[in-house]
Amino acid sequence: MHTELLRFITCGSVDDGKSTVIGRLLFDSKAIFDDQLAAITATSKRRGLSEADLALLTDGLQAEREQGITIDVAYRFFATRRRAFIVADTPGHEQYTRNMVTGASTADLAIILMDARKGMLPQTRRHAHLVRLLGIRRVVLAINKMDLVDYDQATFERLCDAFLDFAAPLGFDAVIPVPMSALHGDMVVERGTGLHWYLGKTLLQVLESVPSDEEVAHAPLRFPVQLVQRLRAGTADERRGYLGRIESGTLAVGDEVVVLPAGITSAISSILTYDGPLPDARAGQSVTLTLQDEVDISRGDMIASRAEPPRCEKSFDALMCWFSATPLDPARRVLIRHGTRTVQGKVGAVAYKLDVNTSEQVPAPDHVSMNDIVKAQFRVQQPLAYDSYASNRPNGSFILIDEVSNDTIAAGMML
Repeated sequence: MHTELLRFITCGSVDDGKSTVIGRLLFDSKAIFDDQLAAITATSKRRGLSEADLALLTDGLQAEREQGITIDVAYRFFATRRRAFIVADTPGHEQYTRNMVTGASTADLAIILMDARKGMLPQTRRHAHLVRLLGIRRVVLAINKMDLVDYDQATFERLCDAFLDFAAPLGFDAVIPVPMSALHGDMVVERGTGLHWYLGKTLLQVLESVPSDEEVAHAPLRFPVQLVQRLRAGTADERRGYLGRIESGTLAVGDEVVVLPAGITSAISSILTYDGPLPDARAGQSVTLTLQDEVDISRGDMIASRAEPPRCEKSFDALMCWFSATPLDPARRVLIRHGTRTVQGKVGAVAYKLDVNTSEQVPAPDHVSMNDIVKAQFRVQQPLAYDSYASNRPNGSFILIDEVSNDTIAAGMML
């Protein structure tokens, strides 16, 4: 049976309680093991705490535990009877913008936390801008630490109004406010006792009921080929099978497709899985395809909708978040990995740097340093079959790799 999956991130200012919210979700939904609880209970006692610090369930790095902050992106999987979840706990510090970009790039929803005592801070605004830039259209506004303002309804309503006024120009499809106290568990999984005036859903109920992002399923077919192999080598049936994951759209036997970058057209002959043949398949499924014609296809090629093909070019514009501690050197040759295709390329002219606090554009920056988000031109030696990130996130994203060290030095969103 197919279990619906929701990917979401938590973000907000430092000490808003992001890791504690995730810990409370895992703990109260019975999604942690006894040995995990024992380990964090022991660590909490060494710190002089009277009860388990649930934030330790996600703060996995030693540096984070010593400082009490989140530096890296911590991913956790859990499930309820209604839905499965992958949650990314992303950093609050501005110096870790690159980590948040990594966590948000595949998320369907963002939980933006706000400390009820502090209200909306610059980091709150910055994360809202980044979340929208990265294509997330639904936001849960979690007003946390309500216990520290005596669960005051007027405070909650005032903070909600302030955020909604600020976020209106960003164009979110939905902003869902939820008051909570992650420390005590009010309105995270259980309703608790302090927020009797709030009649809406708990955080978990929102996560279980919010519509999942179906855009990738309704987008045109994009199937990056991961592997090519003979189905039954040495037998009469030596058809080539093309293995990969459907990144967007749907396909069915008989559908007309185009193979890029060659531009050769054919049609789907069969869709195969370990469980047997299928009449059709959709985004997220890993399958083996055969075509009605013998076509020369290699790893990195794209099988796409013939009626709605992607662009296929050797140059493109993109927004890029620079990850490396070494500033961008335009003369440096890099590898660009897009889907299953890796090609040599160069970063061309940088048009502007984005101020992530305001979404304003700073023309022609002198240099590009770690965490900077810039618009740049890219040139590659072989064509890439791509879409704009805004229309197709899986096929509109890429990473830059240092050719010498093999380090990931940037991530990009095609325009």
